[in-house]
Amino acid sequence: MRLTRRDALAVLAGLGVTGGAVSLTRFDPPTAESTDERGDSSGEDGADGDDAPPTAVRETMVAAGEVVFPSAAEGVSEFVETYVVGRARDDARRDAMVDAATELDDVARDWEGAAFADLPAGDRDRLLRELGVDTADPVQDGTLSERLRFHVVNELLYAFYASPTGGRLVGIENPIGHPGGTESYRRATMDAPGELPDSGGEHDG
Repeated sequence: MRLTRRDALAVLAGLGVTGGAVSLTRFDPPTAESTDERGDSSGEDGADGDDAPPTAVRETMVAAGEVVFPSAAEGVSEFVETYVVGRARDDARRDAMVDAATELDDVARDWEGAAFADLPAGDRDRLLRELGVDTADPVQDGTLSERLRFHVVNELLYAFYASPTGGRLVGIENPIGHPGGTESYRRATMDAPGELPDSGGEHDG
């Protein structure tokens, strides 16, 4: 089961982020070429603008996605980075997500002596459980565990299950913002996860 940038864009479209036809490159994470010597992004719109989350935050979100998504999921880095960059176009959401991911990384450095993204997957999973994130209620401005549940874990799980590829695991034929095309209405049943057609590469969207 491979997640793609197109999957992430379908979720963002459902959130009203992408609008109409969009170029995938608008949601590329900043690169050395798009970042000046001060570390500021130089783009004018979207992902390569000043609202793009810092690299450390994107790495933390990807690392969290690798432990909260089903183990069969592939393409997590590409999917999460595209989603996080697009999601950050909402200033309020961006700030809360950046704060929560930064706090998670700070705890990892204090408790484990390394950035969250640098920990083995098993240690990342254990750390989240020790923080009580697996049982915490998602509360936007609650305790650290509640905020991590809301802004990191639930944010990622929403993206995963609202995507065309992830949604098929729970029987969601057409996630919000992804009508699926007329073909989906002609089929009697959904494709099994292992029978998914190629949802397209980065140049499809």
